[in-house]
Amino acid sequence: MVFEIEERPVNVADLQIGMFVCRLDRPWEETPFPLQGIELSDLEEIEALRRYCNMVYIDARRTIRHDPYRALTRTELSGSRFTNTNRYADLVELQDEAPRARAALENASRIIRTLLEDTASGQELSIEHVEQAVRPLVASVLRSADAFFLVESLRRHDSHSYSHAINCSALAAAFGRHLGFDEETIFSLAAGGLLMDVGKTQLPESLLHHPGPLAPIDTEAIRSHVEHGLAIIARSDITNQDVLDIVRTHHERHDGSGYPAGLGGQAIPVSGRMLGIIDAYDAIASARPYHAAVSRHQALRQIYAAGNSLFQAAMVEQFQVCLGVYPTGSLVELSTGEVAIVMAQNQVRRLRPQVAIVSTPDKQPLAESRPVDLIRLEGKAAVDIVRGISADDYDIGTSTLFLS
Repeated sequence: MVFEIEERPVNVADLQIGMFVCRLDRPWEETPFPLQGIELSDLEEIEALRRYCNMVYIDARRTIRHDPYRALTRTELSGSRFTNTNRYADLVELQDEAPRARAALENASRIIRTLLEDTASGQELSIEHVEQAVRPLVASVLRSADAFFLVESLRRHDSHSYSHAINCSALAAAFGRHLGFDEETIFSLAAGGLLMDVGKTQLPESLLHHPGPLAPIDTEAIRSHVEHGLAIIARSDITNQDVLDIVRTHHERHDGSGYPAGLGGQAIPVSGRMLGIIDAYDAIASARPYHAAVSRHQALRQIYAAGNSLFQAAMVEQFQVCLGVYPTGSLVELSTGEVAIVMAQNQVRRLRPQVAIVSTPDKQPLAESRPVDLIRLEGKAAVDIVRGISADDYDIGTSTLFLS
C-alpha cells in the first residue's frame, strides 16, 4: 500500500493543535524531534518548534484527533457556571441563517446606540434593553456562528464604540459555544461583552479618540472607565456575576500587569480571562484613531504571541481553535493572486476553509463573488491561502456581494 501525503508549508506562528508536521526547514538531526514527524498535541510542542524553525511542512491529509475541551477543565474552569458539558453543532445552513443574523445585528446596533447615548446623558442602564439586544444575537450564534460572523464582517460599521460592543458580545457568545457552556452562561458572557466598556460613556470624546500616545494623567482617566462601568452597573441593579466580573477584570492580565487590581493567573475569573482576549483581539483587528486595522489572522497571531504572558495560554489556544486560523469574515489572498472572504470553517482541515472569491488575480473587484471550498481542490488544482489581509489593503468592496 502506498501512503500519499499532501505537504503544505506553514509558518510556525500559524501552527495549531491537531496538525501533523512531516518536514522541517532544517535537518531533523539538528533538532530534538523524532525523524518520523510530530503530532502536535499541546502548546509546548508548538513552542519547541518555534525555537528551532521558521517554516515547517504539515501533511494536510493527516489530522490528529484533538478534544477541543481538554485544555480547560477542572481547576481551569472552576465554578458551577462554567461546566463544558454541551456539544453544539450548526442547526441551519449558513445561507438560511444569514437573514436572521443580519436582523439580530441591526437590532443590537440600534439598541446599543440608544443604550450608550442614554447612559452618557446620565440615565439608568436598562436591563430590558440589554436582554433585547443580546438574546437574538446569542440565538443566531448558537444556530450558526459562521453565518453571524460573515454577516457582521460585511455590514457597514457604526462608530467604534457601538461596533466594538457588538463584536465583543458576539465573540463571547461564540467562545462560550465553543467551550460547551450552557445557554444562560453564554448569554451572561455576551451581555458582559456588550457592557464591559460602558464606563467610557462617562469620559470625554476627545480623550477616547486621541490619535497619539496619552499623557500619564490621561491614561489614568481612560483606566477609570472600569470604575465608572461598575458604578453604572450597580445603579442598574444588574446582579449577574459574569457581567460584574467582566466589567471589573477584562483589563487584568495573566502576568499581573493589567489593571485596576493587578490580578494574575487564576485570580482572574474565567469570564474576565475570556473577555480580556476578546477585547484585545477586536481592538487589534479594528481601525482606531491611533492605529490602522490589521487582518483578523494577524490579530490572532498577536494574541497567540502573548499566550502565557498577557493571556492564559490554554485560553488563547481555545480562542484560536474557536475562530480558526483564518476567522470567518476574514479577507485572504489566495495562491492564485485572487482575494477571497472566508465564508465558513472546515473543522477537519482548518487551513482550507470555504471562501468566496471577490477579485481577479490582479486585484480587480468582481461583480459577483465565486464560492469555492478549498478542501475540494486537490493535487495540481489545489489553491492555498497565502496570507490574511485587511479591508484597507485593496480597494475591493464586499458589502454588496453577498446576502442581498
